[in-house]
Amino acid sequence: MGPSTDRMLNRVRSVYLFIRRQGTVTTKELVEEFDMTQRTMQRDLNILTYNDLVRSPRRGQWTVTKKKVKVS
Repeated sequence: MGPSTDRMLNRVRSVYLFIRRQGTVTTKELVEEFDMTQRTMQRDLNILTYNDLVRSPRRGQWTVTKKKVKVS
């Protein structure tokens, strides 16, 4: 994988771990925490949602799913 792919995967992993630690967070909190645009955060959340790692119980709120994940 290229350096930009590695960067993106590390960022998505960090977002997932942050949500897991916090419990439930808003998109706004994520944008502020990771200092990125709303669009970039939405792309990262789409990746996590596609892989069944996070879900949105309410519009603009995110929480992790019960899917088992080994984080290395």
